[in-house]
Amino acid sequence: MTHKNSGAAENAVECKFRVGVDIGGTFTDLFLLNDATHEFVVGKKLTTPQDPSEAIEAGLREMLAQANVPAQSIRQIIHGTTLVANALIERKGAPTALLATCGFRDATEIGREQRYELYDLMLEMPQPLVPRHLRFDIPERILADGSIHQELDVAHVERLAHELQLAGVEAVAIAFLNSFINPVHECAARDAVLRMAPNIRVSISSEVAPEIREYDRTSTTVANIYVQGRVEHYLRELGTRMSALGVGGSLLLMLSSGGVATVETAVRFPVRLLESGPAAGVLAAAALGPKVGAGMGQADGLANLLSFDMGGTTAKFAIIDRGQPLISHDFEVDRRYRFRKGSGLPIRTPVIEMIEIGAGGGSIARVNSLGLLKVGPESAGAQPGPACYGRGGSLPTVTDADLILGYLNPDFFLGGGMALDVLGARRAVDEHIAQPLGLSIEQAAWGIHQVVNENMSSAARVHAIERGKDPAGLPVFAFGGAGPVHAFRVAAALGAPSVVIPFGAGVMSAIGFLTAPLAFDFARSWPVKLEGSALDWPRVNGLLGEMQAEGGALLQASGVLPQDISHTRSVEVRYAGQGHEVGVVLPNDLLSAEHFPAIRARFEAEYLRLYSRLGPPVPLEAITWRVVSSSPKPALNLVRSHSNHALASHPDAARKGTRLAYFPEAGGMTETPVYDRYALAKGMCISGPAIIEERESTLIIGSGATAAADERWNLILTYD
Repeated sequence: MTHKNSGAAENAVECKFRVGVDIGGTFTDLFLLNDATHEFVVGKKLTTPQDPSEAIEAGLREMLAQANVPAQSIRQIIHGTTLVANALIERKGAPTALLATCGFRDATEIGREQRYELYDLMLEMPQPLVPRHLRFDIPERILADGSIHQELDVAHVERLAHELQLAGVEAVAIAFLNSFINPVHECAARDAVLRMAPNIRVSISSEVAPEIREYDRTSTTVANIYVQGRVEHYLRELGTRMSALGVGGSLLLMLSSGGVATVETAVRFPVRLLESGPAAGVLAAAALGPKVGAGMGQADGLANLLSFDMGGTTAKFAIIDRGQPLISHDFEVDRRYRFRKGSGLPIRTPVIEMIEIGAGGGSIARVNSLGLLKVGPESAGAQPGPACYGRGGSLPTVTDADLILGYLNPDFFLGGGMALDVLGARRAVDEHIAQPLGLSIEQAAWGIHQVVNENMSSAARVHAIERGKDPAGLPVFAFGGAGPVHAFRVAAALGAPSVVIPFGAGVMSAIGFLTAPLAFDFARSWPVKLEGSALDWPRVNGLLGEMQAEGGALLQASGVLPQDISHTRSVEVRYAGQGHEVGVVLPNDLLSAEHFPAIRARFEAEYLRLYSRLGPPVPLEAITWRVVSSSPKPALNLVRSHSNHALASHPDAARKGTRLAYFPEAGGMTETPVYDRYALAKGMCISGPAIIEERESTLIIGSGATAAADERWNLILTYD
């Protein structure tokens, strides 16, 4: 597979299709879009953990056959992966060494010298990716102003590189003090390593994370090179499979920030792929939310939402604020305690803010030593999967519970493509939950369902409140294979005003990939007092211009026309002496002292929004300057084909039948109407209790709620 469309391919076949691919812990989702007609086809396959590209190839073959589309007509595949996060969590990266300024090799172990849980006597601190015997002091020193205090000992680095190669080290991270101001020593050290050991991979902090704060910068650089070889091998294997299939279009990777990048950029900075899969779902919520309710008295749509993505392994929540996801530049991976900041490895990279917990369809239920029912975070994954999959799993999961409760149709899972074993699910829940707790199988299944709902609503509440949002004021935008099954109860626990279930909810993350622009983020730390007349404004403009030029060059190399490139500039500002900063958007023209009052006003407005008060009358201090360079966002106007599903003239005509399902408000197992999602026309309303089925997901409508279909096939769930 090439990284750009060839002219020959375009002449032979019109390249008008784009594909989004999301690999989850249980399922791999695919979405094939015809950019010319806006029609689409979806695919879903069990993930193949031993080689994730295998499931992608199989799913793509099925979709192309279903749509009767030649592989050569695909012009773009956009992909998100959890490979980086999994490699860091499971410690499956390359043997890595760290070169640090003399006296600073233990920065990754010392960390911030803080206890994230003050009274925990058994506190576990995050373990560095590089053991101490592979961390080395290098004679060199650059001061805070960028001047050289001690020249780099190049010969020392060359001798060390030769020894590391003999010892089997495959990757080297170089993070010198103050290199974000002056990278000359890091560049020279990298050249020395590559001269003596050309097969060793090298990352330098002044390229990966040129920002202040030694611990964060070093940790990010180490993580980047630790996984680089694994990511490159995977992408090479994926490219080989796509080429064998006949795909000649470009392969792009989703970044954690919500932009997409070329394979070359992704391989160079794989740490930026950490949250690439979950980010796509949030992008879909941000893109589709403002269009919800069109033609139903909600012309402005929903610009403020709580994105809720529940798949087979995890559940993710994110805030959509005024149509945009929140972005953070501080992230942690492999936390010892999921909700404790400081318990993981810090990664300094832009990422869509979200909270992720081990609550999915494959989450395993158990009775702990205190006799309490617990669900997750362990997951049955795709292999062996829940007991009802019939693939060797014997432990009860959330999917098993939902099947027992009648929420899932054993004969229509994945549209009938995968039969579910009801007896296997009942056996697992009975043996491991019902009998130990003295409950009926249905009571035990309801307990599993409710416990996972409470886990998710608690996480969502914490996430919203920490960001100054009232969860009771945010409609829930629910998707993922399991999201619509649990959305009603989660939203009710949060007190949310409504729930939105988008069409194609089960593959929404794959859809989200196709809403993302080519984009990349740049940062340069330059701490300076932000005063109007005293600031070196030409240096500020030079710094921002340098980042814009780099971004423009990357995008043009990817085929974006210069006139289509936009740049968003910002600076992180704080009151002098504070420990944390607030992001402030900068004007796009050349900056001068005349802009200072406007910058200060924007800072104070944002500070007031975040903290409801202003700080003391002290000078402002700029810390890190940022630029986001991006191409235009692709338009996404989906057209549903009615060739296989005629729209009903009345809700009763969309009814498929009934089945027993558990609704405690109705007295337990109740004969419940089941509707075909594909037959629902605009304006149709269905009152609960009810079940609405589509191929990749199922919506459960509880008692006292009503679902109405809008003209974009969203289902809007409201309470009576």
